[in-house]
Amino acid sequence: MAAAAAADPPDSSPAATAASSPPRPSPEELVARAVAPVKPAFLRPPPVRDAPKDESKANGGAVVAEKKSKRQLKRERKQEQKSSSHLCIEVGKSGNASSCKYGDSCRFSHDIDAYLAQKPADLEGMCPFATVDQLCPYGLTCRFLGTHKDTHAASGNLSEKHEINTLNKDIQKLLWKNKYKFPKASAQIKLLGLKEVIKSKPNAANDDKKVNHDNLDGNGDEKTEPLCNPLINAECDSTLCEELDRSEGEPLIDNSIPCVEPRPTKKSKVESDEIDKHGAGTLNAKAESEDPNLSNGLEVPSNNASSCRTDLIATPHLREKKIIDFREKLYLAPLTTVGNLPFRRLCKTLGADITCGEMAMCTNLLQGQASEWALLRRHSSEDLFGVQICGAYPDTVARTVELVDNECSVDFIDINMGCPIDIVVNKGAGSSLLTKPMRIKSIVQAASTVTEKPLTVKVRTAFFEGRNRADSIVSDIYDWGASAITVHGRSRQQRYSKLADWDYIYQCAQKAPNQLHVVGNGDVFSFTDWNKHVSGCSKISTCMIARGALIKPWIFTEIKEQRHWDITSGERFNILKDFVSFGLEHWGSDSKGVETTRYFLLEWLSYTCRYIPVGLLDVIPQRLNWRPPSYCGRDDLETLMISDSAADWIRISEMLLGKVPEGFTFIPKHKSNAYDRAENG
Repeated sequence: MAAAAAADPPDSSPAATAASSPPRPSPEELVARAVAPVKPAFLRPPPVRDAPKDESKANGGAVVAEKKSKRQLKRERKQEQKSSSHLCIEVGKSGNASSCKYGDSCRFSHDIDAYLAQKPADLEGMCPFATVDQLCPYGLTCRFLGTHKDTHAASGNLSEKHEINTLNKDIQKLLWKNKYKFPKASAQIKLLGLKEVIKSKPNAANDDKKVNHDNLDGNGDEKTEPLCNPLINAECDSTLCEELDRSEGEPLIDNSIPCVEPRPTKKSKVESDEIDKHGAGTLNAKAESEDPNLSNGLEVPSNNASSCRTDLIATPHLREKKIIDFREKLYLAPLTTVGNLPFRRLCKTLGADITCGEMAMCTNLLQGQASEWALLRRHSSEDLFGVQICGAYPDTVARTVELVDNECSVDFIDINMGCPIDIVVNKGAGSSLLTKPMRIKSIVQAASTVTEKPLTVKVRTAFFEGRNRADSIVSDIYDWGASAITVHGRSRQQRYSKLADWDYIYQCAQKAPNQLHVVGNGDVFSFTDWNKHVSGCSKISTCMIARGALIKPWIFTEIKEQRHWDITSGERFNILKDFVSFGLEHWGSDSKGVETTRYFLLEWLSYTCRYIPVGLLDVIPQRLNWRPPSYCGRDDLETLMISDSAADWIRISEMLLGKVPEGFTFIPKHKSNAYDRAENG
């Protein structure tokens, strides 16, 4: 024993190793340096990174293929559709090859035997539709076919889905042809003295013959259909309606050339005060009494002109609108990509009170793009739900608000004026509006008058660092028509670097009128953060939770139960299971739906890996700007969940959704800049 001990190197003992290594900083010193104070028992040496040539292993071991042209991709899609792997939807539902109405001319395969021969093996678990007592709408194509009670489920016996706000095909066709009418938005834009952004079309001569969206069949004489909303004025003069119809512009689309927006007509201080006190209708009636032929540039006949104009622009006062009480409600922020419907359902089960859909671009909604309308979907469990839209011009936003108000079931509409993404800012939308306060006023005024639902606005502190502008907007935005405003405590130039400036958020709240709800946003990552910010200013109604919910969606449970939840790896895995179940129900249980669910699961795992379990920290709670050292979990599953490697995320997805397809790769779409250098732009 003594000889063996003598043979050991003198520096191999733990005591000698500890003496030779520098002393470990205290938890307080680590926190001051924004390093997570993980307990020493869980620390391990930093991993050795592979050379760049081996980085493909992190994407499942596949080599990234050469980018193909659009024509080549289209040709490959058509060839793939004809293969036996793409069974006709109707045939898959019914299990009968003759059920397709297109017969032999169908683009997809009707060979059931060939499809079943090449179909991958069923996944483990139950069909998500069977768990909610529904017949699976995917039939033979379902990846859980073996668990079906009736494999040949007829589509007519399918239970009703619990999702609403789907885009009606007839409405979509009207939007495609630019024939959807926006009488409220057009009238309000004219009243404010603004010009509509118009896109000229080759068939502009036929634009006057627009189809009323209330008459989807397009039958009947459209000349006899008044443009004005019958709820506004049932006896509106037809001459005025024809004038409004001819002057109605087209929605702005991506490839259009926007015109310069003229400023509103200047008004005297007496007129402005009268507008604020009595509303636009009173001032307009006064102007018409002085000059009955003057009505916003339109020549209106003297008979019935006054009553028509007054009724046309009559809008409910703010006090008559439905007001949502945001006070102390847990608000899940609208989150790009990851804030999809299954994730919002998951947050509802964990305690969220208010949910909001992903940001949708106004121009895409007005074009009837199905992918953009999918962002407006609402689940029946979302009892307090809003949609967020983003646009650059008053007429574009007003038309979108009127469209959403007509075709969707929502509780409020939020306008994004804080998005920092370059592609949005370069089009004059998002946070670039902070440099145009008069346009913000025009957008809010135009949008708030075309709907009776509450209108909310989300802004950042400023566009450029050190030039805060939000406080000047907060004091007036309620008079313009907004019911609530969310202030994100960072500038556009900051993106997501540095901590949110909550002192400035408090200053904005102090300048807000009592009727306006002010929502703070930024760095809420625990119930102590939420308590501190809500109690820090009496005018803060609540806090919006964004990245905190992405990293740990059980933050809503922590806030409601007022505790730091030391969640186990098994409990976290069950939450992932719930998300997968919701995803398969939303995107489908066939092969395409499984891979779509996998993609969004991987996008979410790129955030959840940043969570550090409570039991591993010397100081709690965790802060969003802490950089985690190299450490391990309390068990193998927890160690796998804290890995920042895409290969480990794929392993987790395979535990839930089976093996990935051959050649599968994954690169996160969003790379958060929480604790890296600021992206100035």
